[in-house]
Amino acid sequence: MTAQTPTTAALQSAKVAVLGYGSQGRAHALNLKDSGLDVVVGVRRNGPSWDKARADGLKVAEPADAVKDADLIAVLTPDMVQPALYTDAIAPNAKPGAALLFAHGFNVHFKQIAPRADIDVVLVAPKGPGALVRREYEKGHGVPCLYAIHQDASGKARDKVLAYAAGIGGARAMLIETNFGEETETDLFGEQAVLCGGATKLVLAGYETLVEAGYQPEIAYYEVLHELKLIVDLLHEGGLAKMHQFISETAQYGDLTRGPRVVDGDTKARMRKILDEIQDGRFAQEWVAEYQAGNGNYRALKNADLAHPIEAVGAGLRARMPWLNPTPALAAVPTSSDAPLKRTA
Repeated sequence: MTAQTPTTAALQSAKVAVLGYGSQGRAHALNLKDSGLDVVVGVRRNGPSWDKARADGLKVAEPADAVKDADLIAVLTPDMVQPALYTDAIAPNAKPGAALLFAHGFNVHFKQIAPRADIDVVLVAPKGPGALVRREYEKGHGVPCLYAIHQDASGKARDKVLAYAAGIGGARAMLIETNFGEETETDLFGEQAVLCGGATKLVLAGYETLVEAGYQPEIAYYEVLHELKLIVDLLHEGGLAKMHQFISETAQYGDLTRGPRVVDGDTKARMRKILDEIQDGRFAQEWVAEYQAGNGNYRALKNADLAHPIEAVGAGLRARMPWLNPTPALAAVPTSSDAPLKRTA
């Protein structure tokens, strides 16, 4: 952690190019602008992101033009787009001594991008989605960030990366120093083994177990998916201690005696194998090859996931809970009746 709270001083006279205007790109660009920095957004001319960034009051340019004369270039596009973006727009146009900043170390760590030796290469990774990064900044707060220095060509990389982190609000919360390898490998492991892969497959297995045993799909959905948020919120707010404080003793006893039978030593051993595949580059090679081949297997797996019966059951139930989706465009497909659900078997 940093000893003193960093400021944006090192970038106050700098030009910052933010490439990409998705969730993180928009939040970073707006926060940096509101922190008094000179920001230009690099996106495809006349595309939806171009119009959105202009409507938000930001300067826009084609990526190659945004990079020219930039003192710091933040690459906030999807991972698989970044190598071509670097080759086409960044490498030919970045000036010596400029800083190239990533929010995830995947492409540098797994050598999909080999940055020029005459530029700084740094990382700032907020531990939250872009909407949260923006919202907390507007409140005068911030989201904790990881930061790393991979290459210090200018001798000023640390000043630049800390100034950027301060500009998006991270220094208001907490900055933790890491390296590209640690950030990349732990991020991928968390997604695959716990947050996305582990959690969703656990939910589906629990749903199938209850439905196959003859219980109503709607009740199974509530017990293994809907109520998961209640537990996650408790863990998020106060760790295991808060969860135990707010669940019943019956739930606590079931947790402590049955949980180890679901996630046991064999589960941990399989997690270790997943981590091994991340560390030795096998996952990265597989994902890059899949993307370059057209994503056929990826799309098939995703479509199968979305075709699971829990999705249709969930859409109907969420339509009865409008508070879950207050934005009409995001609301689930409504059911044909508002009558109470009745057990049919």
